[in-house]
Amino acid sequence: MWRAALTFGAALLLAANTAAADTGTTATFRAIHYAAHNPLDDTQPLKPGEYRNPILPGFHPDPSIVRVGADYYLVNSSFAFYPGLPIYHSRDLVHWTQIGDAIDHPEMFDFSGLGVARAVFAPTIRYHAGLFYIVNTCIECGFNYVITAKSPAGPWSKPVFLPSVDGIDTDLFFDDDGRVWVANNGPPIGTPRYDGHRALWIQELELATMTMIGSRKVIVDGGVHPADKPIWTEGPHIFKKDGFYYLIAAEGGTAGQHSETVYRSTAITGPYTPGPTNPILTQRDLDPARPNPVYATGHADFVQTRKGDWWAVFLGTRPYSANLSSMGRETFMLPVTWRDGWPLVLPAKAVVPQVVSIPLYGPAPRLNARRKMGTLAPDWLMLRTPKQRWYHVDSANSLTLDASIESLSGTGNPTFLAKRQSERTEIVTTDLAYAPSRMGDHAGLAAFADEDHFYTFGIWQTALGRALIVTLRNGHDDPAEGKAIATLPLDMATSHVRLRIRISDPDYAFDYALTDRKWHTLLSHADSTMLASERSNQFTGLVIGPYAARGSAQ
Repeated sequence: MWRAALTFGAALLLAANTAAADTGTTATFRAIHYAAHNPLDDTQPLKPGEYRNPILPGFHPDPSIVRVGADYYLVNSSFAFYPGLPIYHSRDLVHWTQIGDAIDHPEMFDFSGLGVARAVFAPTIRYHAGLFYIVNTCIECGFNYVITAKSPAGPWSKPVFLPSVDGIDTDLFFDDDGRVWVANNGPPIGTPRYDGHRALWIQELELATMTMIGSRKVIVDGGVHPADKPIWTEGPHIFKKDGFYYLIAAEGGTAGQHSETVYRSTAITGPYTPGPTNPILTQRDLDPARPNPVYATGHADFVQTRKGDWWAVFLGTRPYSANLSSMGRETFMLPVTWRDGWPLVLPAKAVVPQVVSIPLYGPAPRLNARRKMGTLAPDWLMLRTPKQRWYHVDSANSLTLDASIESLSGTGNPTFLAKRQSERTEIVTTDLAYAPSRMGDHAGLAAFADEDHFYTFGIWQTALGRALIVTLRNGHDDPAEGKAIATLPLDMATSHVRLRIRISDPDYAFDYALTDRKWHTLLSHADSTMLASERSNQFTGLVIGPYAARGSAQ
């Protein structure tokens, strides 16, 4: 079964008085069609009362979740993509609708000059006394901050920074006595004993003034077994149950050794004792050659339903070979069991099930996304904060892009809109109307991992005339727009072409159709392993969509 989407829904928000930029040539995409296929849909079709992991396929790392009455809200990291921090809503924990983005005003943050894997990391979403809170870290753009909203769909407030909080992965906990606490990953006291040595800290937040008060205190130094030199203790979340403060945290780094651990204490500031079973979630002790593996699990957050049962959302990857994943870190969900006062997500050497039973299964009422300027659906992404509006959607549902001198390989805001790759098998198709006016102008589709790793496929104006070209940038030393790896000369009158990228990781095919409307393959069996998150060394996943640019000729 294929999931297909052809969307131009609610928009990316720009300032209300922003006009379309006069940037030169324009490219019009008459339709953009995404179709994804999970082979488990064929071999393991869902039965009533079941859901499939991941609950949010594609690049959705570092999930945090909160329940307010009958409603669940979830937020993910988005790094230097804009809008940032997508907000999802569900009534049953299975069916999720994106209702907005916490960062959707350009004046909130400026991501200009940042690599795609910088900016906003690991948010925590919580609710207290009529307000939603997100505490988060913006790497190289202000660091730790708090934003608030009366509705999770927004609008969210301007950030209030917490300059005394040193580190990342902030958590927010509202205690029964009215006090509020921020926990986070930070440097240990003194000189680190080894590479990756980190600590978990806690400090009180005065909510009325949004200032940190009292002294900071280390509550975990290193990890569960300090003598083993555990690395990258991070992603803390604190909650309270049966008189105990529980602290869950990731450990082992966000790749193959990733795991989730648990501690508890009778006092918010500790001491915290590790649980008798740790980690409470990992896949690092399993054969990587197992069928349909889930890998790199950790960075969990817990939520309790109105019925009293507990669930964990966490990140993981679905690699296609040698632990390479194109979708990056996705959001999974499993029930939490309690044994002798301690939570457990999965016992040792148990695989993450991709089909799970859930007692809350049923129709899920949906909230509408907050309406924004323009007509793009909220799952569209761009790179970094826009300075002006360079996209337009007309009444015929065509998308027009104003070409920019900003390159996909740069650290600005290129003319590029994209959606997350959501399955290993995916097809992206568009009808492009484009007549480049000077040498080096080009437009088409891009499959983007980071500034140094991407494919483009589209019409170029070269020194030898107009051509259909596939380019690949595979490393910082490649040309800014990538190297031409397949070229088809076009008649200078040709300004309309259908483009199709067929993905079956790790294999890409680039197809085109001209006046005969028949598909022809320009390049097949193109390797995509260099786009894997593990090869590009990024926290993000692959995104694919239309672009228009002015740059060097091939």
